Amino acid sequence: MSDTLSTHNGTDKQLVRQRLLQKGQQTKAAIIDTALGMATQIGLEGLSIGAVADAMQMSKSGVFAHFGSREELQISVIREYHQRFEHEIFFPAMDLPRGLPRLKALFNNWMQRTSAEIDSGCLYISGAVEFDDRPGPVRDALASSVKTWLTALHRAVLQSRDEQHLSKDTDATQMSFEIHGLILALHYEARFLKSAKSLQRAKQGFEHILERYGASSLKT
Repeated sequence: MSDTLSTHNGTDKQLVRQRLLQKGQQTKAAIIDTALGMATQIGLEGLSIGAVADAMQMSKSGVFAHFGSREELQISVIREYHQRFEHEIFFPAMDLPRGLPRLKALFNNWMQRTSAEIDSGCLYISGAVEFDDRPGPVRDALASSVKTWLTALHRAVLQSRDEQHLSKDTDATQMSFEIHGLILALHYEARFLKSAKSLQRAKQGFEHILERYGASSLKT
């Protein structure tokens, strides 16, 4: 009987630990979500344990227990932003055929997200301004996320060329650079200059890029 009671108590303790762990994970996710919303408005540099604690109506020690430092909080926000970026832009495009359909989807998905971020801002762009000359783990995490995305974009261009959807002499690195440049110009025009036709011009610019790099069979 004592063995049965011991086993029962052990199971209860395990369930309690699992519930506490789950609650802790949910709390951490909620903190990151709040911090991400703040970062898109005030930048990564504006984040602090105290500011996030106030927004969450938690104690500073409660927030600190989940991250351990302001730097780790910032890095967690970057990772969360990158995951959402992938789910909204990259993964849906991967369901389409290789080549131009996938490349177009990546750009169109990117445009949709950019439209939503005109009011809130892009963490990749604002973060680059804040940390371009500040080496350290936060800059490294931010740069790694951007490079991962640009690598995916470059791969889509290469596949488009391999599928003969683009000219065989297409410079994939140059084309990727030009597409990325459209996004940067769009953010500057839309957010800073408040240009009403910036989205339209970005889409038109993408079509012009496709025309210049397009295979002859796609130009007819």
